[in-house]
Amino acid sequence: MTRHRSHGLAALMVAALALTACASEPADESASPSASSTTASVKEPVAITYDGGIYVLDGETLKVAHTVALDGFNRLNPAGNDTGVFVSTEAGFQVLDAVAGKMTDITYPGAKPGHVVLHGDRTILFTDGTGEVHSFDPKDLVDGKPTGRQYKTAQPHHGVAIELGDGTLVVTLGTEESRPGAIALDKDGKEIARSEECPGVHGEAVAQGEVVGFGCKDGVLLFKNGAFVKVKSDRAYGAVGTQAGSDASPVLLGDYKVEPDAEREFPEQFALIDTAANSLKVVPMPEGVSYSFRSLARGPKGEGLILGTDGKLHVIDPVAGRITSAWPVVAAWKEPMDWQQPRPALFVRGDAAYVTEPATKKVHRIDLTTGKLVGSVELAATPNEISGTLAAH
Repeated sequence: MTRHRSHGLAALMVAALALTACASEPADESASPSASSTTASVKEPVAITYDGGIYVLDGETLKVAHTVALDGFNRLNPAGNDTGVFVSTEAGFQVLDAVAGKMTDITYPGAKPGHVVLHGDRTILFTDGTGEVHSFDPKDLVDGKPTGRQYKTAQPHHGVAIELGDGTLVVTLGTEESRPGAIALDKDGKEIARSEECPGVHGEAVAQGEVVGFGCKDGVLLFKNGAFVKVKSDRAYGAVGTQAGSDASPVLLGDYKVEPDAEREFPEQFALIDTAANSLKVVPMPEGVSYSFRSLARGPKGEGLILGTDGKLHVIDPVAGRITSAWPVVAAWKEPMDWQQPRPALFVRGDAAYVTEPATKKVHRIDLTTGKLVGSVELAATPNEISGTLAAH
């Protein structure tokens, strides 16, 4: 799930296993499976899962360019180049050529494919069921499956890894029962730092200056200047999990949960983690408004973005620590208890934000420079996850 090429937003919890049509008009034949036969060029593809496959939309016109049949619950993340999207299937990671509208034979098999992180000139895959980490230059995907750097954690767990510009690999520690922290390895694989002060470690994001943040049940664990630094919450249980970072800001945007025994908490506040000051600030959402793990992103200038259950895209000044705008996008909604079920989801690329609206089977595009809705399309099936390609490094 940063614009620093790290997408903690874009990649979250994994269990077993993204302008021309007006808002009131359906996509007609463009949303039908027959559209998969189109040979038209797809500009800046946006990929959207539905029950039975994946739609590939033209990012400019929102017209459905391809329909890819694929059974099961599938997840999406940018592959790191301008053509590919990683699809997490029951069998592992597989690359979708979004421009061509077809699944490729580039696969990284393994049970419970988890986080996909993009940072610098690296794409890093973490497979929960095996503990395997694969890090490679996404430009190499044009030549087939890159070998890249490989690492395996001591025990499989729901984790994440990131490789920094100097070759440092930072990876979570854990087992199926507990996840206490993270370690850092140098470019030769030697451990150079370790911290077990991050109970329930989950999710990552990168702030300005290559400062990495991992979410904990009691705050955030930072990796900066070659060492780990703990930033504690203001309460015993103040959990951060999903985060979004930007290379334009030293402040990370994170969710913030305060109910340790909740079956599913609907958070009504969020966290701003200042990685320069090693501080965490909790900011309330408007009264009665919550959000889901698919709601957080960062804008082109480092602004925070949260898609609220009031149907508005809330814009956050990370320095001032306040919401500065709230742009209407979709109707008010409620987060389902089952995390795999559709709910409005947010994908940001450059100055464009794409938002799904499962209740109406629509996808909307918002201009982040103006806050205006510039396009919508109605799909034939209910949209679930959303992602897309990114410009090549």
